[in-house]
Amino acid sequence: MNLVSRFFSRAGAAALACCAGALLLLPMMAAQAADVRWAASWAAAPQDYQQLPPALRAAPPEALAASGAQTLRERLLPTLGGRRVRIRFSNVFGKMPLHIAAASVARSTGGAAVSPATLRQLQFGGRTDITLAPGAEAWSDAARLSLEPGQAAAVSFEVGAPTSFATAHHLPPDATWMLPGRAVMRTSWRDAAPSPWNHVVTGLDVASATAPRVVVAFGDSITEGVGGRDAQGQPGSYPDQLATRLRGQPGGRTSFAVINAGIAGNRLLADRIGPGGIARFGRDVLGQSGVTHVLILIGINDLLFGQSPGLAEGGKPLPEIPGVEQITAGLQQLIRQARDKGVKVLLGTLLPFKGMPAPYWSGEREARRQAVNRWIRGRQDVEAVVDFDAALRDPADPAALNPLYDSGDHLHPSHAGYAAMAGAVDPQELRE
Repeated sequence: MNLVSRFFSRAGAAALACCAGALLLLPMMAAQAADVRWAASWAAAPQDYQQLPPALRAAPPEALAASGAQTLRERLLPTLGGRRVRIRFSNVFGKMPLHIAAASVARSTGGAAVSPATLRQLQFGGRTDITLAPGAEAWSDAARLSLEPGQAAAVSFEVGAPTSFATAHHLPPDATWMLPGRAVMRTSWRDAAPSPWNHVVTGLDVASATAPRVVVAFGDSITEGVGGRDAQGQPGSYPDQLATRLRGQPGGRTSFAVINAGIAGNRLLADRIGPGGIARFGRDVLGQSGVTHVLILIGINDLLFGQSPGLAEGGKPLPEIPGVEQITAGLQQLIRQARDKGVKVLLGTLLPFKGMPAPYWSGEREARRQAVNRWIRGRQDVEAVVDFDAALRDPADPAALNPLYDSGDHLHPSHAGYAAMAGAVDPQELRE
């Protein structure tokens, strides 16, 4: 065999060895990919914008219906870290197809600015755009982006005009910005206009090789965090403060995500400012990636919004205040739905609200709240009862919030009150 033949013979053998090695690695790589699981790190419970009371539609999405493209940038606060992310876009309440022409994700550096080194263009099945049919949701492809828990991310997306958004969620006023033109890959947005509404973006997942605990806090404005801003004006809902508390727990290797699925004004039994709790539980709780636990606190708005003056929907009187049996039956439905999916349940007692003006608070409504709480405290089919009522009530008047924890409206806790709620949750119940 001459030198050239010997060379090609050895090269061929080496190539075959490399190919064989690569083929052997494929099952290992597939197994490793299968080991990576998606876990919810941030989410917003979507609402039908047109269902909101007129007073809450002061800055309508229709304001974006101008000539030319529009870009929105939304700031999200992940509660679980990771090295890869994916973003959920939603047109669940849309009546028309929604075309997203481009999208990106990056670390937020404050305001509408993002870190240039972390800016990643998102793709959808390998494409840079996607059209969402009415009622549809879609996840982006995985994007390589390292995020730590509590490190803000920014998602930008471009839509053509005119665009009228139907799927929305109320966020802090410094969480969303709008800019004319195509700007998803721009890092600085000097002339961006702020908006208090989140549009279209409803989830951020991180890839995890471990098994984190994904806790979904489900409820109304008390879960969303109304009234909870601190002295610096920063939001401080009890899910936010619970996430911070869990990150600070000494020892152990358990990672936690705390997802806020609260909607201000939401009811358990009927649609009001978002689908009713029973109707949306499957999507907003059980639909979260990797969910392991749910903390349920809902029902107070069912007691508040009966046939009260000035509270008419579509010109029709609101229904009678539901009885105790109706509310507890609704809570039982949520418990059953969760347990059927293997999700562990923590059930919270309803907070006091004496001091609200008539007709919102009355002796009859207080009696119903107390009866519901007695039912909650007696549950044997949940992992734990979180006695928010006992933690926040006024020792001198148990029908009212402790003044130290009252935001001032006698219904919503203050920042300190939400901290007390977070403190009422036993972390051990979330580790199991």
